[in-house]
Amino acid sequence: MTSQPAAPSTPSPDVARTRCFGGDDPLYARYHDEEWGRPVHGEQLLFERIALEGFQAGLSWITVLRKRETFRAAFAGFDPAVVAGYDEHDVERLMGDPGIVRNRAKILATIANAQALLALHEAGDTLDALLWSYAPPARSTPVAWADVPASTPESVALSRDLKRRGFRFVGPTTVYAAMQACGLVDDHVAGCWLART
Repeated sequence: MTSQPAAPSTPSPDVARTRCFGGDDPLYARYHDEEWGRPVHGEQLLFERIALEGFQAGLSWITVLRKRETFRAAFAGFDPAVVAGYDEHDVERLMGDPGIVRNRAKILATIANAQALLALHEAGDTLDALLWSYAPPARSTPVAWADVPASTPESVALSRDLKRRGFRFVGPTTVYAAMQACGLVDDHVAGCWLART
C-alpha cells in the first residue's frame, strides 16, 4: 500500500501577511500587527512606552520586547505613583535583575520620569494631552524604510518640552520612536498589510 501525498496546506493569514518588520519572530510580528502605530492613550500605558523606548536606546527593539513582562514586574506595571517613590534600594534591586536592561542611567531616568509625570499632574496637565498635542498631520505612506525619518520637527519640539518638564532619555530620536509606537504617526510602509494605502 502506497501512502498518499499530503494535501497542500493553505498558509495561515498570519504567514501570508507582508510586514514592515518582525515577520521572522512571532513576538515581533504580534507587536507589529497589534500595537505599533496604533493609538495609545492613558498615563500608565504612555509612561511604559516612553520608559521602554528609553531602555531601547542603543539596543534592538526585540531585545526590549522580549524583556517587556519582566520590565513590567520590575517597575510595578509602570504605575508612575509607585515608580516615583523608588529609592536607592530599588535601584540596586533593578541593577541586579537580569530580566531587564541593567543600565543605571536608564533606571534613574525612569524613576525621574515618573516623578516628572506626577509633577505634570500637579500642574493640571496629563502626559496623554501633552504627547498628543504634538501629533503631526497625517502624511503620505512611506514607500520604504529609507523614507521613514529618525526624527521630525514635532519630535524635536516634544523632546524639548519633555526635557523642560524634567523628563530624561527623551531625545528627538527616542521621542519619535515613541510617537511611532503610540500611533501619533503611522509609518507602516507601502506593501505592509497595515499600510494606509
